[in-house]
Amino acid sequence: MAELNWDHVNDIALKVAKEMALKWPIVEADDVHQEIMVHMVEQSGYLEGKQDDEFLRKVSWRVAKQYASKEQNYRDLMDDQYYYTPEEARNALRTFIYTDEEVSQLIGKKDDLSRCRISDNIMSARLDASAGLRKLNDRYREVLGRIFVEGLPARDDAELRMSYRAVDALAIAMNSHVRTGKAAA
Repeated sequence: MAELNWDHVNDIALKVAKEMALKWPIVEADDVHQEIMVHMVEQSGYLEGKQDDEFLRKVSWRVAKQYASKEQNYRDLMDDQYYYTPEEARNALRTFIYTDEEVSQLIGKKDDLSRCRISDNIMSARLDASAGLRKLNDRYREVLGRIFVEGLPARDDAELRMSYRAVDALAIAMNSHVRTGKAAA
């Protein structure tokens, strides 16, 4: 196999890093560049022989997006605003079987279904979850409704994995709703 042309890889990584820094002001081009190059070195055995520009650019973009997203999530977590976890998103979904009136009567009591004490924060979590669900695609909404609202088991391992991705996406959407302060549309 042909050894990687590291100068060529570095040039592509640098271009992608600069473009990413323009799109995501939370990251610096140098940091993104370093993250891409670390990935390329770690995966050099796999990348040998796959030196076409298109492939190297796609790999660089994937690494750059992951890094920028991780940095954005970390900043969101540390900015002193409330941050929903995927577990809190699941718990909010599990309360959707109750009406708002039923939930308000449960505040302060222990819920057998979600196995947690119901606090007054659940109302805002339900609102944020409702707004977050509208941002998700139909497949994610359907699987979240079946598994976490209705309590049905996943049909197979693929659907179970999709439900985990959907919960993560819902938590991100809920956090986005909290940060922007947008009213439910």
